[in-house]
Amino acid sequence: MARAMEGASTNRRNFLGLVGLGAASLASGGVLAGCSKDPSTGGSATNAQQAAGLLPQFKDSTLVQPDVKGIRPMADGYVKYPTSLVDAISDKAITSGKPVTATTPWWGPAPPAGNKLNEAVNADLGGAINFNIQDGNTYGDKLNTMLGARDVPDLTCIPGWEVAKLARFSEGVHALFEDLTPHLSGDKVNAYPMLAGLETGAWQDSVWGGKLMGVPFPTDAPYPSVLFIRKDVTQERGVADPTTLDELYEFGKKMTNADKGEWAFGDIWLEVQQICGAGGSEDGWLKTADGKVVHRMELPQYKRAVEFMARLYAEKLVHPDIASSKGGDTQALFKGGKMFMYGTGGGSWKETWRPAVQINPKFNMQAVKVFGADKGQAPVRWRTRPAILWTFVKKGLGQERTQELLRVLNYTAAPFGTKEWELQNYGVEGTHFKRDASGAPVTNDLWVKEFANQFIFLGGRPPVVVGGPDIPTYAADFVNWGNDASKYLEVNPWDGIKVEKPTQMAALAQPTEDKITDILKGRTPVSEFDKVVSDWRAAGGDAGREFYAKVLADNGR
Repeated sequence: MARAMEGASTNRRNFLGLVGLGAASLASGGVLAGCSKDPSTGGSATNAQQAAGLLPQFKDSTLVQPDVKGIRPMADGYVKYPTSLVDAISDKAITSGKPVTATTPWWGPAPPAGNKLNEAVNADLGGAINFNIQDGNTYGDKLNTMLGARDVPDLTCIPGWEVAKLARFSEGVHALFEDLTPHLSGDKVNAYPMLAGLETGAWQDSVWGGKLMGVPFPTDAPYPSVLFIRKDVTQERGVADPTTLDELYEFGKKMTNADKGEWAFGDIWLEVQQICGAGGSEDGWLKTADGKVVHRMELPQYKRAVEFMARLYAEKLVHPDIASSKGGDTQALFKGGKMFMYGTGGGSWKETWRPAVQINPKFNMQAVKVFGADKGQAPVRWRTRPAILWTFVKKGLGQERTQELLRVLNYTAAPFGTKEWELQNYGVEGTHFKRDASGAPVTNDLWVKEFANQFIFLGGRPPVVVGGPDIPTYAADFVNWGNDASKYLEVNPWDGIKVEKPTQMAALAQPTEDKITDILKGRTPVSEFDKVVSDWRAAGGDAGREFYAKVLADNGR
């Protein structure tokens, strides 16, 4: 994403924010489909009804009843770890004796080659998966090289935010990867019961050009961002959570004290747009009540958001590290009491809260209940795509090998409450973790060294929100927040249609977002906003409007 979407950048500090709740890039729906004669320039879209006919038949694989039920697409919450686990897969997935090659991303040091966690999972699978784990920050470059050379492993994991960056992917996906439709559509998926437990919406997002091409990793929740607050500090100071835009500004004034090295805000731009009611889950596009297709930048609500955010920067209510062009370590500033509110993906909630409370037992990270700009005004909540990433099977390996690889992906899709899920997530008891008094795994330094989400990325999993005794309210807090926010989820007219936007529009996105960022941060006056929008329309925005309207018309919408 461009600089204006800084809260959704794919770096080590907030990657779990992306996998947990999706990213702004996934809300955009800018993934590809191979239907046009020249998909790299003109854009295209799959037919929604055509895609629906290819989907695996869903069969719920939930084993443990949740403590807090999520309103779909919000995941269920588990306050306690199950005391007994199910051995869900008795047969070995790998029977040929041939190692499986796989490429996955990771936002941290690559695990060592001699890896006891890998060895344990491989033993359970019946054979070896040899991982090529790449730096997530440069993963797109690696994928472009790999796909361009037509040199792909047996299993390739590709995040959704990278798909739109890959040259002519809508053609390459069919040239390089196996069509899984004959293996997984309808009741054929019964041969892989764990895959049958993945949500239908995520499978719908896995169709390219009329074929089921990948195994999805479903999102935990439909929200690209959450507004987080240091509740322990605000309660101590008697400062209430904001419920309007004016109250958000007052929060900024009350919680900023530059002399003490304290600022109210990190990056809250994604949140401010939604608070103001600027919709557009489909790459910023939406359909108004009178049937017109417009972009959020053309809405008065968006302009109000720009003016408000620019005011926060101008009055220095945003931490200077965040305001600078280089950005800052959001988590460290938040945990260190240097700033008290920021927006990011909800998956980072647990990642941030859990280590912080070990150092400061009073640390309480909470999500602010969603609110609109004015009293009585509903906010808009953007909706992410149902799948965050996909794993693709190399083309041309033959039916037996393809089925073997699908058995591997079936194994890695084992749900919460299974021994397979625990082994992939925590490793071996006594080696990678011990259990606390409640029976929940507590990982050690070896786990940190050897774990890179390597198996989890391959087969998706029915998403869950799992708490623990160190953060006992987390699961309920997250699911209840998401259930409340679901009342304001935007209806996306393009839902179920995989859209490949025209190259002209794709090329416009980052420069335009950069111009908006310059306005927000005071490098360009707010008075230039209308010109930015006018230039965007002339350079391809209006053409984009015609394209998105045609996609709706072609699908009878």
